[in-house]
Amino acid sequence: MTAPSSDQQREWQPAIKAMTPDWTLPAGVRACFTTRENGDSVGPWAAGNLADHVGDDPQAVLRNRQALQSQLGAGVTPAWLSQTHSTHCQTLQSTLPAEPPQADASWTREKGLACAVLTADCAPILLTDEAGTMVAAIHAGWRGLANGIVAETLKNMPVPAGALRAWVGPTIGPAHFEVGPEVLAQFKARFAQADAFFQPNRSGQESHYLANLPGLVKIALLHEGVRDVTLSGLCTYADAERFYSYRRDGQTGRQASLIWLT
Repeated sequence: MTAPSSDQQREWQPAIKAMTPDWTLPAGVRACFTTRENGDSVGPWAAGNLADHVGDDPQAVLRNRQALQSQLGAGVTPAWLSQTHSTHCQTLQSTLPAEPPQADASWTREKGLACAVLTADCAPILLTDEAGTMVAAIHAGWRGLANGIVAETLKNMPVPAGALRAWVGPTIGPAHFEVGPEVLAQFKARFAQADAFFQPNRSGQESHYLANLPGLVKIALLHEGVRDVTLSGLCTYADAERFYSYRRDGQTGRQASLIWLT
């Protein structure tokens, strides 16, 4: 099937529930993010799990990935990664490696290769340049973000940060992401304005905080010179019907965010 226009948010055919971001993209660039609503997985992974490392039936994951592939179309191939909360960015060439590379970000100029990341509370970041010549995807958990995965990814990309557009997909919202003081300390060491994104929690005790992960992703992007940043506003923890959340459920599946050149 032909991918829908990226400036309208609407459902694709229902084998795997996939949506187009509410995000303006250049001509020739497409993006989508999946939900958990349809698919073949059962139990804690129900139903559209796309991750093969979370204990789900491998055949169910394969069927879900094949269903997604069918919706993307014959000319589009998702480039899955083996994500480890690292700061490594993989450059995708026309021929993909036999096994998913260990990386938490990827970028490409190749048409039909979809940069893809899997998340269940961490932030998926999709990127393209204003001319629509390249695309990238980042898996940004708090560790990767604090360690500089945004900066490391942008170093690999052959366009200036000021020419990029970014979209931050479904992630755990600021009302649900409790962290300890060590997390605040790591972000304060990296970003001078980090304090504003941590609120004391547990009846005023300052030993625990509610962290605004989408806000931290945005300041990381702005810090590196990306001026055009769109936040989806979608919370994985609060929206149990549509999204997997590790913080909420523990053993669970993963949704995907993908971007590609047509």
